[in-house]
Amino acid sequence: MELIEKNMKTLFAQLGEANDDASIDRFIAKHVIMDGTTCLHDAPFWTASQASFLREALVLDAAWAPVVDELNTKLHRSPDVSSS
Repeated sequence: MELIEKNMKTLFAQLGEANDDASIDRFIAKHVIMDGTTCLHDAPFWTASQASFLREALVLDAAWAPVVDELNTKLHRSPDVSSS
C-alpha cells in the first residue's frame, strides 16, 4: 500500500489538475463559488469522476476529507477576501 501525503498539491494531482502553487491559486481564483448553496462536488467545473471522488472523500470521511474540506472553504470564500 502506497502512503502519500494528503495536501492541496497531492489532491490536485489526484484530480488530474495542475498541482503547482501558481496553478492551484489560479484554479481557485477562477472557480470561486459565489453562492453558498452549491456543494463542492456539484460545481459545474468538475468532471463526473472528479465530482465523484470529492463526494466520496467527504461522505466516507476518507483520508482526503480534511484536504477536500480545505478546498471547499477556499472555493466558497468571497473573491475579494485576501489571505493574510
